[in-house]
Amino acid sequence: METTNHIKLSELNSKINDVVNNAFAIHLYWVIADITNHSFKDGSNYHFFDLVEKDTTSNKLLAKINGKAWGSGSQKIRDFELATGQKFTNNINVLVLVKVTFHSVFGISLEINDIDKNFTLGVLEQQRQATLERLVEENPDVIQRVGDRYITRNSRLKLPMVIKTIAVISSKSSAGNEDFKHTLLNNQYLYNFTIQDYFTIVQNEEYAQQFLDTIIAVFNSKIKYDAVVINRGGGSQTDFLIFDNYKIGRAVARFPIPIITGIGHQKNETIVDLMAHTSTKTPTKAAEFIINHNKIFEDSIIYFQKQIIIKSQQIVSINNQNLNRLNNNIINTSRTFISDFKEKINYTNSIVINKTKTLLYQHKSNISALSTNVVTKPKVIIYNRLNDIEKTVSTIKSFSNSYLKNHRGYLGHFVSVINLMSPQNILKKGFAFIKLNNKITSDSRAIKTGDNIQIILAETMIESTVKSKSEYNGNDFNL
Repeated sequence: METTNHIKLSELNSKINDVVNNAFAIHLYWVIADITNHSFKDGSNYHFFDLVEKDTTSNKLLAKINGKAWGSGSQKIRDFELATGQKFTNNINVLVLVKVTFHSVFGISLEINDIDKNFTLGVLEQQRQATLERLVEENPDVIQRVGDRYITRNSRLKLPMVIKTIAVISSKSSAGNEDFKHTLLNNQYLYNFTIQDYFTIVQNEEYAQQFLDTIIAVFNSKIKYDAVVINRGGGSQTDFLIFDNYKIGRAVARFPIPIITGIGHQKNETIVDLMAHTSTKTPTKAAEFIINHNKIFEDSIIYFQKQIIIKSQQIVSINNQNLNRLNNNIINTSRTFISDFKEKINYTNSIVINKTKTLLYQHKSNISALSTNVVTKPKVIIYNRLNDIEKTVSTIKSFSNSYLKNHRGYLGHFVSVINLMSPQNILKKGFAFIKLNNKITSDSRAIKTGDNIQIILAETMIESTVKSKSEYNGNDFNL
C-alpha cells in the first residue's frame, strides 16, 4: 500500500483554531437565538447550553451551535436574571453578544460576553399587549378600551360606602401582605375590619391556574365581601408575569366584587391592575386606599351632621324670631282687644244696670197689681164655683136615673154585639183562624210557601204546611 501524506487530528484542529482566531478573534456578534440543553451547577460559575434558531412557521431547526459562559459572561447572566426576574434557562428567546471560539476537544462554540435584558423585556411587553388585545376582542361585553384606559365590568362596580369585610389573595409568606394587614388594622381612625386570607402562589406563570382557582374559591365562598384585595411584595418585572395571564385578567374583569390590587410594581401596570376596580402600587397603598375610602364616608357623615346642626340652628333661630314676632303681635293685639272689650263691657254694664232698674220697677208694679188680683179674685171665683157646684149637684140628681137607664141599654147592646163578634161565635159560623209562628195573622204576605201554620176551627186545630199560594178575590162570600 502506497504511503500518503497525513497529519494528526490535533494538528488539523490547530489549523482550524488558527483560521477561526484569525477570522473571529477581534469580532463580537449580537445574535438572537433560543436557549436549549442548558446546564449550570451552583458554585461552578459555568453555563453550558445550545443556541438554536427555529423556523417560525414550522418549528423546524434552522441552526444550532454550542454556547457557554463563565467569568464576566456568567456575571452578565446574573445581572440579566436580577434585572428581568427571568431565569436563564431553556426555551427563552434572548439577544446575546457572543464571540466565536474553537477548542481542539469541544470544537466551535459561542462564548457569551453580554446579554440584552431590554430585548427580553420587550418580548414580554409584546406578549402583554397581545394579551390585552385578545381580552378586548374576545370579551366585548366585559372589557372595553377607551383611549388608554380599560373599562371592565369590575371597574364599573360601585364600592360600598364602607369597606369592612375583605378577602385577601396573597402568598402565605408575603411580607407585603403583613404590611397590608398592619396598616389596615392599626389605622389611626380605629376602623374595624374583617380579613379573610386566601393563600396561593403569586409569582411564576406556571402557577397561573392555581391563582385562578383561588379567585374562583373566593367567588364560590358565597360570602358577601365588600372588596377583594390582591397583594404581593416587590420584585423584578418577570416576577409579575402571572399577573399578565389571559385567564386571570379575564376572571378579574368579570369578578362581581370590586377588586383592589396592591401588587408592588412601581413602574408598569400589569394586566390584572388594568382589569381591576382600583390599582395601587403596593399592599400598604392598598390598605391606605381602603382606610381613606372609609374616612371619606365618615367625613361625609360628619359634614352632613354639621350641616344638619347648622340648618337646625338656622331653623330654630328663624322660628324663634317668628315666635318672638308672633308673641309681640299677640301681646299688642291682645291689649288692643282687651281695651276695646273693656270699653264695650263698661258700656254694656251701664246699659244692663239701667235696664235692670227699669225692668225691676215694671215687674214690681206688675207684682203689686197681681197681688191685689190674687187677694180679691179667689173670693169671687170660689163663690161662683160654689154656685156652679150646687147647680151641678142638683142636675146630677135629676138626670142620674135617666142617664143610668140609658147607659144600661147601651151596655146591653154592646154586650150583644161583642158576643156576636167573639172568636168562638165566628168559628162556629165556619170561619177559621190561622197562626204563624204561634201568632194569629191575617196578613197573607207574611205566609210563605213551605211555612208551617196552625188552622184553628171551632173545635179543632190543624197543623199544616203551605204547599202553594195564589191570589184570591173573595167573591165567594159576597151577599
